[in-house]
Amino acid sequence: MPIHKAPTWHNQAMPGDFARTVLMPGDPKRSRFIAENYLDGAKLMNDVRGVQGYTGSYKGKRVSVMASGMGIPAIAIYAHELYNVYGVENIIRIGTAGAIDPDLAMMDVVAGISASTDSNYAAHFGFPYTLAPTASFDLLLKARHAAQALGYPLKVGPLYTSDTLYDDQIDYNPVMRNMHVLAAEMEAAGLRLSGLSPDGSLVEIVEEPAHRWFVGAQFHPEFKSRPDRRTPCSGALCRHRWRRRNKAYPKSGRRK
Repeated sequence: MPIHKAPTWHNQAMPGDFARTVLMPGDPKRSRFIAENYLDGAKLMNDVRGVQGYTGSYKGKRVSVMASGMGIPAIAIYAHELYNVYGVENIIRIGTAGAIDPDLAMMDVVAGISASTDSNYAAHFGFPYTLAPTASFDLLLKARHAAQALGYPLKVGPLYTSDTLYDDQIDYNPVMRNMHVLAAEMEAAGLRLSGLSPDGSLVEIVEEPAHRWFVGAQFHPEFKSRPDRRTPCSGALCRHRWRRRNKAYPKSGRRK
């Protein structure tokens, strides 16, 4: 597809070319390697600036993989466009990180639940305080369950996203270890901040951890809820109420 006909100047793909879930390594060659070795029927969707994006299938499910380049500025562009132009719902970053936790060894896999950063990227969204962007809990939980099913150890914890690769003047690692940071990398905080609304002014979903059923949303997931295909929040609430009712009235199953 000629780039002048595509929705953005950074991606020659057209809407619908990417799957709802995108794997995102930093290195374009790693993107090609994943497509060629793990996806069936992979097709090249984007090669602008050598940032390769492919779509294929894995075990019958449509999946895409696209590189991000290095650092927050690069991943912020591609993630924003995938979410807001191409209708992507999940982006899973798969990249390398430098171990900070002394218990981590070579080839260990880490899943970051949050990402502290020295970047000022959050200020562009009008956020005046210190922010540690966090991952989707549902997506992180699925990754943990998948790793457990495979018998593969997955270490979950906070990350540190750095704006610099070479910063040897001050050794922050002892402080990081005291704060239980697992590893350092350069993109996670930028990817998670790209989950904001398209105009960058509103957070789409807010959850109150201290309250079991408080979730605030700027959109209307109930419009997509159906009796046989409920949205996750509606389905979880119904299942919870059903279990409580059966526990309280095990014989009749009905409240008297």
